[in-house]
Amino acid sequence: MNAATLPIISMTSLNTNEGLAQLRYAASEVGFFYLVDHGIESDAQRHYLALSKHFFQLSAEDKQEVDMSHSPHFRGYNAVGNEMTAGLLDAREQFDWMNEELSLAPEQLQQPWQKLIGPNLWPTAMPSLKPALLTLQRELSDITVTLLQKLCQSLGVERNALDATIGEQPYTHAKLIRYPAQDAVQQGVGAHKDPGYLTLVMQDQQSGLKVERGSEWVDVEPIPGALVVNIGELLELASNGLLKATNHKVESPTNGIERYSIAFFMAAQLSATVPVLALPPELKARATGPSTDPNNPLLNDVGNNVLKGRLRSHPHVTKKHYCDNSLRSLLAKNFAHMLTADMCDECRV
Repeated sequence: MNAATLPIISMTSLNTNEGLAQLRYAASEVGFFYLVDHGIESDAQRHYLALSKHFFQLSAEDKQEVDMSHSPHFRGYNAVGNEMTAGLLDAREQFDWMNEELSLAPEQLQQPWQKLIGPNLWPTAMPSLKPALLTLQRELSDITVTLLQKLCQSLGVERNALDATIGEQPYTHAKLIRYPAQDAVQQGVGAHKDPGYLTLVMQDQQSGLKVERGSEWVDVEPIPGALVVNIGELLELASNGLLKATNHKVESPTNGIERYSIAFFMAAQLSATVPVLALPPELKARATGPSTDPNNPLLNDVGNNVLKGRLRSHPHVTKKHYCDNSLRSLLAKNFAHMLTADMCDECRV
């Protein structure tokens, strides 16, 4: 087993006060941890990663059939160089899917984030992908809901304190990711924080994920069977800064080696507003407020917090599907208080 570079939390330990204390430490002092005993066996993880590899081995034509440019809901395939993080292009290709839903008609849109709602794109050349990934989505969703409730318990509030923001199921977004080998180390994905409540990452044996701790970047070495968990911006907001959404990045592999991973992002419903939890006095005293960044303000209205990330990350989709006059008006209203020129350079909403 590779050496742990982050705290290791056992899901089965979270029924004890000691386990909850370890969880609170990991989420508040580090913002990242390994999760074991979560119920998805190593063989199942290898199966999902093999399916991911199979997808990326499809022909360019098969992958272009589900290119994200066809989806106003930011679903589907992105070739290398089609996603940006921190203003720079990422050296990775990926396939994104979210909750399967019906899209709203243009006249029904009251908020720009409602355009995120819609169906996924699935490749006809690989019919096994849809049922497998929807099963994985359910499994990871169940893990994150339980983990969110355990985090609430660890903070001394009711375990169901955030359930109302989730409803019958959380908003989820997931990615199959391939980092092709490069001649020299470069940005696989740039430094960023995730916008939701929790993120789970399933890694193959190839390292590359790094977490910011103080002034250093710490390698998150893969541990067989373990999922990597990180705290998102919504939990930082809900805990008034006690829990930390932590910067992380991936450096591209070299020497002919590829890296495969699957990332799963869980958030509240897009229509929800995240409350600030009523922490007990000893924890409230340590909660000094969420971090501030004028280039990335944290928004407690979930739909806008998610949408700002999608608009910036996928400018080709933004320019194609979000630049008509009605949507520009909604975007300008919703994001009037923040810098948005980098969302769409052409229309500068």
